Amino acid sequence: MIHPSYVDLMNVVNKEVEEGEQPVINSRYSVVMATAKRARQIIAGDEPMVKVKDKQKPLSIAVDEMNQAQLRILTDEEKAALIAEEAEPVEEAEGSEEN
Repeated sequence: MIHPSYVDLMNVVNKEVEEGEQPVINSRYSVVMATAKRARQIIAGDEPMVKVKDKQKPLSIAVDEMNQAQLRILTDEEKAALIAEEAEPVEEAEGSEEN
């Protein structure tokens, strides 16, 4: 058996969700995709957010991060807001002029 189980991971991620609201994660597929994406980030050089055991693999680190509520998964609304925020034009600093 895999520890922690998919159900345990979904409960950790969805613990902040109010009763009646749409859960952040509602399938095993979502858990797999989120941990795989985080494992790729760790492989690319991101620092782990949990204590790493000797020779622990990136996917195991990502699962530990999710289980310890260090890995946050954004809802669709949060993703859209983040994308919109990044797309806003940056205002030029005062006093800079083009000639």
